[in-house]
Amino acid sequence: MSAVEGPGEEPLGRVFLTRVVEPGDETGGRWVRELGVDAVVRRLRERGDPLPGVSGKRWAGLLARAERADPHRDLAVARDAGVRFVGPGTPQWPGQLDDLGDARPLGLWVRGGADLRMWALRSVAVVGARACTEYGAHMAATLSAGLAERGWIVVSGGAYGVDGAAHRGVLGAGGATIAVLACGVDRPYPRGHTGLIGRIAEQGLVVGELPPGEHPTPSRFILRNRVIAALTRGTVVVEAAHRSGSLVTARAARRLGRHTMGVPGPATSGLSAGVHELLRQDAVLVTDAAEVVELVGDMGELAPERRGPVLPRDLLDPAGRQVLAALPGRGTARPEEIALAAQTTPDDAIARLYELRALGYVERHGDGWKLTRQAMIPVRDGPEPR
Repeated sequence: MSAVEGPGEEPLGRVFLTRVVEPGDETGGRWVRELGVDAVVRRLRERGDPLPGVSGKRWAGLLARAERADPHRDLAVARDAGVRFVGPGTPQWPGQLDDLGDARPLGLWVRGGADLRMWALRSVAVVGARACTEYGAHMAATLSAGLAERGWIVVSGGAYGVDGAAHRGVLGAGGATIAVLACGVDRPYPRGHTGLIGRIAEQGLVVGELPPGEHPTPSRFILRNRVIAALTRGTVVVEAAHRSGSLVTARAARRLGRHTMGVPGPATSGLSAGVHELLRQDAVLVTDAAEVVELVGDMGELAPERRGPVLPRDLLDPAGRQVLAALPGRGTARPEEIALAAQTTPDDAIARLYELRALGYVERHGDGWKLTRQAMIPVRDGPEPR
């Protein structure tokens, strides 16, 4: 497997620029768009005059980085680690990342054998709090497993908490998942997830913008989230406080025209406060994989109708239901009183009452009628236990 996808000088130039320009740098992206990769690389290598939009101090910093950059070495390290570089316009490039405009990644380092472009076409992001509760971990895992069982790819950030639970839920269901890291994909972070990220690379994909060996920083985590949002059809947030980084992903998804969804939590939970704020805006409330797929999937992929327990009156025709509903919850009522409440005649009410008695829903007491215990108990979905 080649460590770089695509012929010619441009892929090598993009590898060079991933070592020089920070992820999400819109100024650098504009240079590439307006001047081309080769021209930007040449200006940096030849220590030319500053390109538009940067101060002399910042240009000096970029030149210092360029002096140390060695794309051939990075590609050799990547090849040894089973990592390849995928650039825009190449067969495995997910075209939806182009929606990021000048903040589009210069390229992506990919670990794992699957086709990134094909996987991203049917993917959903599941993100949330690092310090999640048991409820948050459970919801992330079961929702992600359900998505995997329906043939969807789950994308997350490989972090502790909700991210890790989402990845594990997919792996446990034998599904496919993508971890988007804020560091070099050859050096998994957090360290405690080294084993998990290794499993993801074997069963799915590990993706990042930074070249081999690069470490994460707070700003890189935030900028990484735009890739998760752009790569997927929608983002589900499971537990997030008001200042959670996962809300950055949801807001980026909203700006990009992707679906934003939230899993509700207890009203008293600070860890769900950010999700609830999203839901008060324009995010959609979801509780399971079927509801997510109904939103992001193809036409006709509808979630099952949600219903409460089946009640006796649900099994009757409208006239029978009306008479049954006219009986008081306690005590008895005379036929004429029932007829009045049911808006029918006394003779019709009596006929319906005898039908209801045959079904075991009412019983006669002297001149009056009352509900039986059966009429008060929801009908079971299955047979009575033996």
